[in-house]
Amino acid sequence: MQQTGPAIAVAGAGLRGRGYAARIRATGAARIVAVAEPDPVRRARFAAEHGIPPERAFPGWREMAAAGRPADGVIVATQDAEHAEPAIRFAGLGCHILLEKPMATSEEDALRIVDAVERAGVMLAVCHVLRYTGYTRALRRLIADGRIGTPVSVQHLEPVGWWHHAHSYVRGNWRRSDESGPMLMTKSCHDIDWLIHVMGEVPARVSSFGRLSHFRPEHRPPGAAARCVDCAVEARCPYSARRLYLSCLGDPAREAWPLGAVTDERTEAGVLRALREGPYGRCVYGCDNDVVDHQVVNMEFPSGATGVFTMTAFSPAAPRQTRVFGTSGCLEGDGVRITVRDFVTGTAEIVDPGAGSPGPAASGAPAFDGRHDHADDALADAFAAALAGGDRAPLSSGPRESLASHRVVWATERARLDGAVVETAPQSPPAKGRVGP
Repeated sequence: MQQTGPAIAVAGAGLRGRGYAARIRATGAARIVAVAEPDPVRRARFAAEHGIPPERAFPGWREMAAAGRPADGVIVATQDAEHAEPAIRFAGLGCHILLEKPMATSEEDALRIVDAVERAGVMLAVCHVLRYTGYTRALRRLIADGRIGTPVSVQHLEPVGWWHHAHSYVRGNWRRSDESGPMLMTKSCHDIDWLIHVMGEVPARVSSFGRLSHFRPEHRPPGAAARCVDCAVEARCPYSARRLYLSCLGDPAREAWPLGAVTDERTEAGVLRALREGPYGRCVYGCDNDVVDHQVVNMEFPSGATGVFTMTAFSPAAPRQTRVFGTSGCLEGDGVRITVRDFVTGTAEIVDPGAGSPGPAASGAPAFDGRHDHADDALADAFAAALAGGDRAPLSSGPRESLASHRVVWATERARLDGAVVETAPQSPPAKGRVGP
């Protein structure tokens, strides 16, 4: 498809950056004109996919920024600890920003980002992709239309999945708070933001409980080895790296993720070599991880409504599950369909938002691609449309909304660590309307 429309550069050509760029290329809504990626294999592959000349393929975001304003917009999909500096720098160059979550690893850096984009007059959207599904729009519409009366409480579950947690949060890049952030930020800031979006208000007070309970050295089975490829009990272990990653071979989606994080080789020998030499072959009871494997969050909203969020590693990898209880009805959603119960008539209606909503994941090995199904595509479409029109209207949230939800996450983590009820910071109203340049 011929590329037209606004120009977009990508900083970080990993799974997230490649996914957004692939959607933009497929729709032709914008042009991918530059890439910054330190891994030379990834950088060359991305440049070839998008026809980017060598002089526009940079070894890092600093080099890309040093060459001048790279594009109308920049997708910042670097590692979590390197979100703030590129976002601030490219905003200063007049680029609109699509920023992978979390927006920053500290509240100070998040504030610096907001100040930078507001000072530059550019758009910023954090990749809270769950806002962009048909399922979310339908659920919010049901509440806004009064189908359950006034919402008074909400329950929300994020079933991370046993293999997904082991992949990303025990062996993977998000296993340590000091390298990326706490689990509630790196994984579940999606959910805190989504609950704020659905309930229409920011919690006033929060408390939280959670810990790293299972993935610890004292739970290593007798006879377990340091790596799964050498382990006598591997066949009986739920977290076998050998079983997980070899089972991805032959499935293009699963070869892209999670296997793509482990190795670029698509052979049994290549996978086994990566498990012997790289971080993804380590025993889950012998890693250097410290993030929690289960957590609950209690919320009290200014209206008096209450909420409970649960994140757990010990589940199938599945869509989020939500119940909202109102004064004249309640609704229950599984990420695909919504059941609305009416207290007056006693009837139940099933609402199916159809295409654009996440599909169910299987209860066994990985059955989704790690890209939140259609939500990532919808966000990429919205960013391209916002650039084309010079109007933030297609974007579901701006810098102030994202700052508000991130502040709730930081307050909640303080509550967990201190064993306290914590009041969240007062929020500034979001800016609206057209922006330049």
